[in-house]
Amino acid sequence: MRHGTIAAHRVVMFGADEVLRAYLHGYFPMSDPSDDLIYWCRPHRRALFSIDAYRSSRSVRRLVRRGEFEVSVDRAFHSVITACAAPRRSEGESWINQDIIAVYCELHERGFAHSIECYRDGVLAGGLYGLGIGGAFFGESMFTRVANASKVALQHLVDRLRRGGFILLDAQIMNPHLESLGAFEVSHERYMELLAEALQKKNCFL
Repeated sequence: MRHGTIAAHRVVMFGADEVLRAYLHGYFPMSDPSDDLIYWCRPHRRALFSIDAYRSSRSVRRLVRRGEFEVSVDRAFHSVITACAAPRRSEGESWINQDIIAVYCELHERGFAHSIECYRDGVLAGGLYGLGIGGAFFGESMFTRVANASKVALQHLVDRLRRGGFILLDAQIMNPHLESLGAFEVSHERYMELLAEALQKKNCFL
């Protein structure tokens, strides 16, 4: 994997414990769709959301107030990560391969990885998943099948992180969609300072 804004190293050993250690040092795994190999990635600039200052759009807040979606937590982790791994028309092949799915499902069983699901009429309409360590939550991916479902999931995630005492919400690599949702970038050096502070906290994913 080659990218001018990302330091990437091919994974030799890949398991749940290796993933946890990687996050402590600012890395996260991505597979390369061209060869299906997994790489440890570390962006030179990191995308973050401000947990304290995050505010979704008026239309999304209206959907939340009206209860347009049934929102659940950790109810369908495998379904969410599988949906996130599906190829997308605008992005092509996914960076989430079967090995990544298997390891994150194990991390979910161990209480580190979490999902938020949005249902409409009993059908999964959107959601997201990520990993919580200390006071840091690492958002991995989101998907939507019904307009605004993933945005509602993000609002519920932020609300949950606020209640649980989290101080860092890592969105990893900036893209236009994340920027439209309010993400901002910091340098790798600043990110590592924020990460070190967050890892000293105890999280409570309520």
